[in-house]
Amino acid sequence: MYKTHPQYPKRLHKVVRRLLPECSVRFVLSDSGSSKGAAVVTAVAQRLSSQRRQVDETLSSFRLSQKQLQLVKTRMRAGLEAGLKTKGPSAVKMLPSFVCRTPDGTERGKYLALDLGGTNFRALLVKFKRLQKTVRLYHKIYTVPLEIMQGTGEDLFDYLAECVSDFLDYMGIKHAHLPAGFTFSFPCEQTSIDRGTLVSWTKGFKATDCEGHDVVDMLREAIKRRNEFDLDIVAVVNDTVGTMMSCAYDDPRCEIGLIAGTGSNVCYMEELRNIEKLEQTGGKLQQEDGTPEERRIR
Repeated sequence: MYKTHPQYPKRLHKVVRRLLPECSVRFVLSDSGSSKGAAVVTAVAQRLSSQRRQVDETLSSFRLSQKQLQLVKTRMRAGLEAGLKTKGPSAVKMLPSFVCRTPDGTERGKYLALDLGGTNFRALLVKFKRLQKTVRLYHKIYTVPLEIMQGTGEDLFDYLAECVSDFLDYMGIKHAHLPAGFTFSFPCEQTSIDRGTLVSWTKGFKATDCEGHDVVDMLREAIKRRNEFDLDIVAVVNDTVGTMMSCAYDDPRCEIGLIAGTGSNVCYMEELRNIEKLEQTGGKLQQEDGTPEERRIR
């Protein structure tokens, strides 16, 4: 029987090093070669199979049958429809956004975007250009301290105004007076595109004297108190609406926005005639020619 000399790996390594001085390969002498390897493969396969069985057993109680999925769908649809009909309490909160249509790709110009969605506040300058729907983004992220999140509403919005001031200085556009959109990722009752009354705080925020108040007005007042710059706040949107509109700019077929993060939420395009609660809120939406809009984001 032929047996490899125990010094063979060292000699082979020395020859390779002479041929390729920079080579860092190390040779290992195999015991029983491929036969031992076959046993190792079998052992690994058995271990992986055992792990897969454990995972399957753990997940088995979470799997839903087609009948159960159909029941979830039916109950979800009923909750959505109930939320569209009444302004009162409902299992699923359906909050009109007053955004009536998705982008068509002809949008142009410079805009500010302010995003409060959790422990971070983002300020952005967004430029829409004509060439192949090119979009340029410039942004800064500011951490919202816990004492601000759970302090007074005035302190919170003063802090946001301070961050905006810093960003405008950073971009050199302090006196540009650009139109701005405010992403406010908390439940709000809206009666127009630029008015949103905070229903309740989520995500650890507990700032006082905010619930029941218009967040756009609170931001405008904070900007006035700072008296350093002025913004034309055109719209307040939920993060789901902002996400859907961003994707719809790239793909006009997009009509659903989903957030799965610190909080989870969804929006979609709905027929206006299905939103019975709109008559109770007094909100109205018309096209440029004065006729009622047929769709809006929910």
